[in-house]
Amino acid sequence: MAVAFTFPGQGSQSVGMGKELADSFPEARAVFEEVDEALGEKLTSVMWNGPEESLTLTANAQPALMAVSIAAIRVLEARGFDLKAKVAYVAGHSLGEYSALCAAGTFTLADTARLLRIRGNAMQAAVPAGKGAMAAIIGLEHSAVEAICASVASLGSCQIANDNGGGQLVVSGEKAAVEQAAALAKEQKALRAILLPVSAPFHSSLMAPAAEAMREALAKVDARDPIVPVVANVRAAPVTKASEIVSLLVEQVTGQVRWRETVEWFAKNDVTTLYEIGSGKVLTGLVRRIDKSVTGIAVNSPADIETALCALL
Repeated sequence: MAVAFTFPGQGSQSVGMGKELADSFPEARAVFEEVDEALGEKLTSVMWNGPEESLTLTANAQPALMAVSIAAIRVLEARGFDLKAKVAYVAGHSLGEYSALCAAGTFTLADTARLLRIRGNAMQAAVPAGKGAMAAIIGLEHSAVEAICASVASLGSCQIANDNGGGQLVVSGEKAAVEQAAALAKEQKALRAILLPVSAPFHSSLMAPAAEAMREALAKVDARDPIVPVVANVRAAPVTKASEIVSLLVEQVTGQVRWRETVEWFAKNDVTTLYEIGSGKVLTGLVRRIDKSVTGIAVNSPADIETALCALL
């Protein structure tokens, strides 16, 4: 009967996120101020005032989502919550893995903000505009989508980027290959196969230049062993050593986010409740589709924090 904390990824951002926390709790305000200082700019202005197009930019969305997650963690901790004592594991979806690692003490808040800014810029710059694409395929098995990706290889690279669970898979790679993969998925009676409005083919082999950028950036940062095990995206299994974590973060840039398997791993290892810490409720929705024996609870408002404290303390 264990608890795990999960942290959302890109797509969970919205203008105004974190503002209620900042207005209600000095600990949250301190987090947002530290992130602004680490980046040398007022990211909070974009987070709270928009425009949405600016917040959605990868280089802004990634540190912004992390900031909201860590603000919620700091508020919990200031009210007597002890992550090490109460939480068995942490995990995050794509960039959310950095939030999880910051919460678990592997990286400082300032270093995490800077790493995510570098990651966002590097992922954006890795592929010329228009060369890559991503598509969501809903209603086909993992093996069927893998076979589709292999069948379009003559058109360019195409691979599964996200296995989100509930029959939702995302493929990523070169535009022509991804478009053909989506067309084949429709022929195979996928419920949906749609191109996504993204700016780059994330979690594909085309992100290799960004992986190298992260290897260099991570080498310059002090990484500590996490105070609780982190269930890594590319492994869907817990990791406890900083050196291994850093290597897996590099691999994650081009590798598959194995979220379905992560939630399934939790279910098999006595985790009954997944708290989603940060903006939105995307991961909470996915939990319901993956394994109904696990309860998902979103924590992103002052009221949510009070409810969580009552349950956790």
